[in-house]
Amino acid sequence: MSGDGENAGGTGGAAESRPAGTTTEREPAGTAPAGQTRPGKAGAAEGADTGTAARLQKLFEGHRLTPTQRRIAHCMVRRAADAPFLSSVELAELAGVSQPSVTRFAVALGFDGYPALRRHLREVAPTGKRGDTGTANEYQQAVEAEIDNLRQLAAALADPSPVIEAGRLFAASRPLPVLGLRAATAQAAGFSYFARKVHPDVRLLDEGGTMLTDRIDAAVRAGASALLCFALPRHPREVLDALAYARTAGLTVVTVADSAFAPVAHHTDLLLPAPVGTGLAFDTACAPMLLGRVLLEAMCDALPDAQARLEEFDAKAAARGLFVE
Repeated sequence: MSGDGENAGGTGGAAESRPAGTTTEREPAGTAPAGQTRPGKAGAAEGADTGTAARLQKLFEGHRLTPTQRRIAHCMVRRAADAPFLSSVELAELAGVSQPSVTRFAVALGFDGYPALRRHLREVAPTGKRGDTGTANEYQQAVEAEIDNLRQLAAALADPSPVIEAGRLFAASRPLPVLGLRAATAQAAGFSYFARKVHPDVRLLDEGGTMLTDRIDAAVRAGASALLCFALPRHPREVLDALAYARTAGLTVVTVADSAFAPVAHHTDLLLPAPVGTGLAFDTACAPMLLGRVLLEAMCDALPDAQARLEEFDAKAAARGLFVE
């Protein structure tokens, strides 16, 4: 498997989760109920990942889970298609926890033990089983899985209020820092490129190290009130540290992450999940990229002079002959 885009079994550290698409308190809270999550392996029957993931989310709703149990939950929603067929040992290995922790997790959900939990998942799972590949090759399967991710994102956007709130926060923040390290650099850079056309001061934070907190401090001193983060697997520890620092500095953190159970959830005020594909050697991130464009639209709606800025740019681009078409 690969480095930054590796479909790793663990989460890279236990994290407390937040309700997806909602503002959260600064203190640790119970597990997040809703939100779109990473699918299982590409090649499961169409709709299997979405259906199983939704059932898993409903199953976790209302239960106060420990950080270790949230780590197991995160693993299960990432492997939604496989979850009904994993043994307790397999799930423990994938989540990077002990087998007794898996048993305690099942009991915390109200089952007599893990076999009862797995039996329940098999009873409510779609008809497609792990390993059902049909006639599609592995490349087609990866594309189909990504299409399913976009369907999950579309379903999440049926309630546009979290995105509208994020757009309002971005429009009001002057400057607006945008954080994305390693695998998430492209999403952060793409958002920043377009955001600068309508927002007066967008600052891309795409390099880690000791200077990262300095740049967050500089943004706060300049008047920043919010920070946008793109956080994708594998989640760098630097990102968690930077978000914790940003909140301590008084910034409202909005994060686009692969799952409501991602490690960054504990350090986020408004979490917007967008699943990533795991069927290829490197993860695919069409849904996070598209969610970034949706956030741009929401920010434009909240900026009264956005259209005027775009028209001004178009006029200058035409005068300079900037584009060939």
